[in-house]
Parts: sequence; structure tokens; C-alpha cells
Amino acid sequence: MQIFNKNSRLKWISGSLIILVLSVGLVGFNNDDKRNFSIVKNLDIFYTLFRELNSYYVDETNPEKLIKTGIDEMLESLDPYTTFIPEDDMEDFKFMTTGEYGGMGSLISRSGDYVVIAEPYEGFPAQLAGLKAGDKLLEVNEVNVVGKKTSEVSDLLKGPANTPLKLKIDRPGEDKPLTIELIRKKISINPVPYYGMVSENTGIIILNNFTQNCSKEVAKALKDLKENQGAESVILDLRGNPGGLLDDAVKIVNLFVDKGSEVVSTRGKVKQWDKVYRATSEPMDTIIPIAVLINRGSASASEIVSGGLQDLDRGVIIGQRSFGKGLVQTTRNLSYNTKLKVTTAKYYTPSGRCIQAVDYSHRNEDGSVGLVPDSLISEFKTIGGRSVFDGGGVSPDITIDRKKYGNISFALVAQSMFFDFATDFVIKNEEITEPSEFKITDEIFNEFKAFVAAKEDFKYESATQDALKKLKETAQKEEYYEKSKAEFEELENLLKLDVNKDMDIFRKEISELLGSEIVKRYYYQKGAIKFALQDDDELARAVKVLNDPAEYNGILNGTVLSHAGDKRKK
Repeated sequence: MQIFNKNSRLKWISGSLIILVLSVGLVGFNNDDKRNFSIVKNLDIFYTLFRELNSYYVDETNPEKLIKTGIDEMLESLDPYTTFIPEDDMEDFKFMTTGEYGGMGSLISRSGDYVVIAEPYEGFPAQLAGLKAGDKLLEVNEVNVVGKKTSEVSDLLKGPANTPLKLKIDRPGEDKPLTIELIRKKISINPVPYYGMVSENTGIIILNNFTQNCSKEVAKALKDLKENQGAESVILDLRGNPGGLLDDAVKIVNLFVDKGSEVVSTRGKVKQWDKVYRATSEPMDTIIPIAVLINRGSASASEIVSGGLQDLDRGVIIGQRSFGKGLVQTTRNLSYNTKLKVTTAKYYTPSGRCIQAVDYSHRNEDGSVGLVPDSLISEFKTIGGRSVFDGGGVSPDITIDRKKYGNISFALVAQSMFFDFATDFVIKNEEITEPSEFKITDEIFNEFKAFVAAKEDFKYESATQDALKKLKETAQKEEYYEKSKAEFEELENLLKLDVNKDMDIFRKEISELLGSEIVKRYYYQKGAIKFALQDDDELARAVKVLNDPAEYNGILNGTVLSHAGDKRKK
């Protein structure tokens, strides 16, 4: 993007003339409109300030960077979803909306001075060419990438489809670097990474995001589950799904509700844009029992689907309260191939509730924002008369406590212990059992413990240690520490960590995380999903309620108590 070119003053002088002409035009046309005058006035102030700053600031300035900073700071004062998209980021924007990009099809991450292959996608050029998780990138098309940022390496790896890519890698277990050549392809990530049967008569469809045409993938999965795999009930998994395109969210709800049913409505400042979105096609199945899994990571379009199905009493919602993003964004084209993604409306589920949790319109004095206060939360009714509330995400009908991990598990992930061990494990083991049968045995777990113990730089703090550290800091500020120094030191000694012991205490969750990383190396993403579904509390509860007609129908008709009416239940 080039808003100003500091090598050519003519460009920005002519640009300033355009701004001034527009200003005069606006003033003349809207002479009685104070608001428009304020806009023109402040644009002129901004321009003159920038002109003087660029001309007289003591050091050389970067006009493009200054303007970009001003834009970002301005938009940040509104909400986190209103953003400026420069030309350089257009490919990333396209990927967010379509799930497509040109490249080799792999996740990458940083490890020390190296960018490594974190996960090659099954069936795409990286995997087909033989790249493996753990491979360290040394060169990309003969450009040395050691020490480069992940974003820089990503830019080198991406490119137009059908163009060559030559990689020089350092692979663990190999004596010398390897050269791998491949051809970039159009990478289209399926928003439904997995679907299948989870019990004799219950299927699951996992939807990761709402990209273009994701509704077709959900419909295809539903059709296959019903016609070929014997599904008599279905689970739609929206956990961790951050949302995406509103139109496809409407189409997914349309799969399960009658044509003409209201799914969602939007209302904003520009009244002619207000719209009611209805099911416009004949549904696939209005009878099959549905459970929708959500959690705190389910946002936006995920909440349109879960909130819509809940308000229409069409499915049981299970998990934790959703994120609470009830704002709709529209993209507007700007000059020089840039875009503005701007919040233009709020959306409302069929009952009339807006599930927006954070009130950006009323900021605190320090600029921070808070939740919509309880005093402003209103009660609404589903189509069958059940109570639901606005102002804080979608509350599940059946709440399952969020799985909490110990500090040691976070440390093992953050310091790449699972990733590095899995890389070594693959070198020593050519194959493992099927994902649904794979287990972390005592032998594997003990090997992992020894692997971690050998890493002298592995460090972590327990939650108790962290609390003690904060208490100590407070005591020092308030001058109580010296009086109780001996007691603090004794407590610190008592709480000294024993990594080996803590790994045994948290063995179950560590085994889940380790098993997922290992399975991914052999069976890729689908395998990791199958492994994770072996021990899934929300999934198990969904299967149970779908196979209990009395409970399922009781929740939907309001005769069985659910948690959806709890105003602030987390």
C-alpha cells in the first residue's frame, strides 16, 4: 500500500488538493449539517498536522507508517473487529473468507533460530513431497531463512499456484540437509475437517470456520451420515469456531428448519441495510435430533447457528457459554487496493436477543470496556416459550464444566516438549495403531518423563507458586516481607516443584496432549480428531441426550430444566 510516497511530493500535494476540494464541496452541500462540518473540519486539521509534521520533524519520517499508525489507533478506539486491511494483507483476508491461498499446504512455527514445519496438511504438496513435522527450513528458493521471522518465511512459501518451490531442510535423524522440490497449488482448507459416527446411531460433523460454501460441506456430510452410515441423530461441533460468513451460517440453520423460518436479523445505523434473514431453501431434515457443541471459543456465525437453533427449539445446545460477539462486519473498498472491515450492525436471533457480551459503546474513563451490565439484560422467549437472555453469548441447555489444564501442561506445550518428543518418537517408530485405538502406555509415558527431565532448560511455575510470588511482591511493597522472611522462605522450600511427581499427578491430561501430537504425525488432522474423540465429556453427554428422547424433548419443550436461562452462568 502507498498512501504517500516520500520520494514524490507531487503525489501527496495533489492528494491534499483533492481533500480540500472535497471539503469545500461538503461544506457547500451540507452547510446546515454540523456533523458533516465537524468531519470536514477534523479531516483538514489532520491533513495540516501531517503536512507540518512531515515537513519539519527533526528526523526523517515514514509517511506510510505514520498514517497506518493513525488509522489503526483510530479504529482501535471503536471495537476490535473494525480494521483496516492494507494491500499487503489482502491474501490473508482472502484466506479468512474463502479458506483458499496459493502455497504448499502446511502450518509452520518458530523454534529458536529456525522456522519448522509444524503440521503438513494431508493430501497437499508439502505432505505429498515428503515434508514432515519437525523439519527445519534452511532455504526457500535458495534464500537463507535461518533467523528470519515466521511471517517472512510464510511470504516466501506462498505464491501463485503451479509455481516451483525449492526447499533446503534439516531433518532430525538425518546426517545432512535434504533438498525437496514441489509445485505450489491452490490450497483450499475444508471447513469440515472430520465427520463420522460416534455411536451406533449418532454422527458428528465438526465445523472449524464459516468460510465460503461451508454450508455445502456440512450438507454433504449430513447426507452421507444419514444415507450411508446409519445416523439417526447428529452432533454439530462448533467448539472453537470463531465464525465467518453470515450467509453460510443462515444456510446451515436452513438445513434443519422449514423454509421461510427467520434465522437472524441485523440492525444498524444505516436503516436501509437492516435485514431479516430467512431460510430460503427446502430443508434437508426438520426432524432428526440435533445437539450443538459450543464453548468460549464459539463466536459470531457459530452463535447465529447455535442461537438460532435454540430459539427455534430445534436442537439442544451443550458445553459452555459462547463468546458473545453479536456484531456484524461489512467490507468496504478503499483506494489503492485496500479495504475497511467495519462494524455496520448488530445481529439478533429469532427470539429478538442480541448476544453481544462486551459494550464497546460505553467505555470506562481509562478507555477499557466491560460486559453488558446485568441491569440491561433482558429476557426473551424461544418459539416454544422457553426463557433465554441477551447480553452475554449463547447459554447452553446443558452446561459441561470447561476442561482446565495444570500449569505443567501449559509449560510443556509452550516449550515444545510434546512437539519435540513426537519428532523423536517418529524416528524410532515406523507405525502406530489406529487413532481410535492408540493409547499412551506406561512405557511411552515414562520415556516422555525421561525426555523432559533431560531438558535442563525446561521450567515452569505451579499456580500455587505463582500466587506465592505475587503475595511476596505485595508483602515487599507493604514492608511485611522482612518481618516474615523466614516463613516465606520455608513456604518456598515446601512448594519447590518436582517435575516428575507433577507429571504423574497430571498424567491424564498430559497423555491426551502427547497422544494427539503423536497421532497427528502418522494420521494427520483427521487422526488427531479421532484420537481426541475417545475421551470427550461434551461429546459423551451429547450422545446420551440424543439417545434419551424423554430428556431431549423435555429440554426443547421446557419440561426438563436447562441452564439456558441463567443470566451470567459461565
